Amino acid sequence: MQLTGNLLIGQESAFGSNGSIKAVNAATGAAIEPAFGGATLADLDRACALAWAAFDVYRETAPEARAKFLDTIAQNILDIGDDLIERCMIESGLPRARLEGERGRTVGQLRMFADVVRNGDFLGVRIDPAQPERKPLPRVDLRLRHIGVGPVAVFGASNFPLAFSVAGGDTASALAAGCPVIVKAHSAHPGTAELVGRAVQKAVKDCGMPEGTFSLLFDSGRDVGQGLVKDNRIKAAGFTGSRGGGTALMKLAAARPEPIPVYAEMSSINPVLLFPAALANRGEAIAKAFVGSLVLGAGQFCTNPGLVLAVDGPDLDKFIAAASAALSETAAQTMLTPGICKTYQGAVERAGEHAGVTTAARGVEAKGANQGRSALFITTAEAFRTSHELQEEIFGASSLVVRCPDLATMLDLVESLEGQLTSALHIDEADYAEAKRVLPALERRTGRLLVNGFGTGVEVGHAMVHGGPFPSTADGRSTSVGSLAINRFLRPVSYQDLPDALLPDALKTDNPLGLNRRVDGKLQLAK
Repeated sequence: MQLTGNLLIGQESAFGSNGSIKAVNAATGAAIEPAFGGATLADLDRACALAWAAFDVYRETAPEARAKFLDTIAQNILDIGDDLIERCMIESGLPRARLEGERGRTVGQLRMFADVVRNGDFLGVRIDPAQPERKPLPRVDLRLRHIGVGPVAVFGASNFPLAFSVAGGDTASALAAGCPVIVKAHSAHPGTAELVGRAVQKAVKDCGMPEGTFSLLFDSGRDVGQGLVKDNRIKAAGFTGSRGGGTALMKLAAARPEPIPVYAEMSSINPVLLFPAALANRGEAIAKAFVGSLVLGAGQFCTNPGLVLAVDGPDLDKFIAAASAALSETAAQTMLTPGICKTYQGAVERAGEHAGVTTAARGVEAKGANQGRSALFITTAEAFRTSHELQEEIFGASSLVVRCPDLATMLDLVESLEGQLTSALHIDEADYAEAKRVLPALERRTGRLLVNGFGTGVEVGHAMVHGGPFPSTADGRSTSVGSLAINRFLRPVSYQDLPDALLPDALKTDNPLGLNRRVDGKLQLAK
């Protein structure tokens, strides 16, 4: 499929005139054709104007029509075929199997949100019928539904070029909520972005959605990304990336005359707690599984196990020895971009030079450009407690084991941690009582708690939370994965004493959409 390098603004396709960018072959560092034209501020204004014009029409589309639109996007992505996988492999350095799985996840998310829209429960309909005879005062007729917040800016992620980018979870959930979307493509994979963007653009046309329902912009600098968040027609933003990038967008959004939410997923070290019985009984097996999780995808997952807490002693020594042996045989892997690789190498070097840290193992030496070599470090509880830099995320296949003198110290260190996406407990039955003691502290800091596993691998479902307290995300009340992700882009509206003819279909007395509704506080299932 021929790439054009064009911006996609509504149904238009044109080459941007504000400089240009090229993708880079992740394995070699060489630039790849074609060039992608950067958007001007006029292009940004055009996309925002179209999105705003589309909003009131798009948010009132019938559930079945909107669901069909999401299903059509999913099918269009599949119809791109191998061209999408091959381009994405070159731009990201990720292997075919990983990207084929990620494409499946992307399509699955879109289809899940299509089902969510068809079901209609996301509208949260509540009806308190009028009671004119109530004493001492009559009750008015009150009806509530949720509507989309307005046009949403989505920033493509570097580490998930499909599932967290142009048609990823942020876009899928915003479109499901009834919000037009403007995507700022990630500069690391513009070709992948264009292919997926054209699939969405085609679905807009074929499904008869308003033209401004979707746009895709390339940015040769930072003007477009910043301009999106500052534009008064944008009502929310979704971002996955660095802590610095996320907090910068949050500051821009907070400084607007009308502040807006930025749902930013940013930084997490995902602690792994090894309890004594599990460590004694299964330490070596846990170590091998830990290394498998650590090096998966060159460690470029936001749920990577970057911290291990355990009580010091012979059992922890065996765990470290087994993990070191497994890690020392892991090959260096191509990282997403030369910039990410350079940052990773610098962070690993600084960790190894820290006075309170010893190096347990390194992976096999890199044999090519832009390859990250895995690393395992060890420190003491006191050094970890007093050195904030040891608590910072290293984006890549690096982890730190903290030797704790006792379980009480482990709990104290948990209390000192920042917000996390995941926390993992490795326990046997004999550890349950001690694990129960630490659970409240982990709940306060974590979006997802898991037992005898690792955070890598995020199931897309209805009970998933992929979020957590700051700085793992900007808003710990939200999730960017799973059906609850739609709630980020909705707000409630209450209607008092409106004639039935003026009510939206979701609130009409005869329930033409066949929705489940809560009437006088009691759930009333559709017949």
